[in-house]
Amino acid sequence: MDIDAYAAAQRAEWERLSELSRSRRLSGAESDALIARYQAGATDLSAIRTATGDSAESVRLSLDLARARRRFTRVRRNVLVVLREFFVEQLPASLYSVRWWTLAAAVLTVVAAVFSYFWHMSNPEILSFYGSQSGLQQYAEEDFINYYSEYSESAFTAQVFTNNAFIAAQCIAFGITGIFPIFVLIQNGISLGMSAAVLASFGHLDAFFLWIAPHGLLELTMIFVAGGAGFALFWSLVVPGNRTRVDAMGAAGRTLIIVAVGTTIFLLLSGLVEGFVTRQDWPWAVKIGIGALALGSYLAYVLVLGRRSYRAGHRGDLRASEAGYTQVYAD
Repeated sequence: MDIDAYAAAQRAEWERLSELSRSRRLSGAESDALIARYQAGATDLSAIRTATGDSAESVRLSLDLARARRRFTRVRRNVLVVLREFFVEQLPASLYSVRWWTLAAAVLTVVAAVFSYFWHMSNPEILSFYGSQSGLQQYAEEDFINYYSEYSESAFTAQVFTNNAFIAAQCIAFGITGIFPIFVLIQNGISLGMSAAVLASFGHLDAFFLWIAPHGLLELTMIFVAGGAGFALFWSLVVPGNRTRVDAMGAAGRTLIIVAVGTTIFLLLSGLVEGFVTRQDWPWAVKIGIGALALGSYLAYVLVLGRRSYRAGHRGDLRASEAGYTQVYAD
């Protein structure tokens, strides 16, 4: 389909639809005309999206159709239905859509952490830049563990959630640069490797993994998701595919907004685990098991529910459900 020629042929009808949908008052004849043009416009939108996907023309037509539908339905959607659609369809599909970018962010962080660990272990004199021998020993034997019980459960949960949410927000907000998420992830990996090296130098490497594992499984995963979402936005600018860069970035941006909501929710969950589980005097199998259960819940949510929603057409685009309702009314 030649989208420009098709749009030129239908332009007058679309403009009339837009005009009627914006009118403050409609006569009987105008109301009939609005419904007729709504049905025709819905057919046009379906044809355009089938042939070319999202485009500037489809966006404008979709908005006019939505406005027209509200004029002649005046029906408020049940908030429970809206919430179900968001949490069962849009959110898991959005998280699933950035899965490979999430994996890339995870690999980058792990490589940086492993490199940092072995570099510090191979050059122990570098550790002296972080503090005196006695200070490092106190960190390895006391401070690293005491950090998790320094504040009350609720205060500590709020603190770690705020800190992690800020890191994730930076990856998302500055993802368009393509550089900032890489910087944040590498910096995070280097810090992890350095901490592991300090504890290993005093024979406490096991404590590093034991105390991080309960909450870190989900916490780090969400940092990877935030970094991956930032990568996806940058990639839509570099490689827009068969769409314009504006359209590609618009779709990626809408997905990014939903992913941001998801990372906030799951970072809160990891914060609760860190604040209320990690510090407890429970068997490590129990604490790590709770952390693994939290991560497993996320993976099931994304890889099972998200995969199904994604394949059903819910690509994390906030307009996806709008198109669905348009088609229903057009029928």
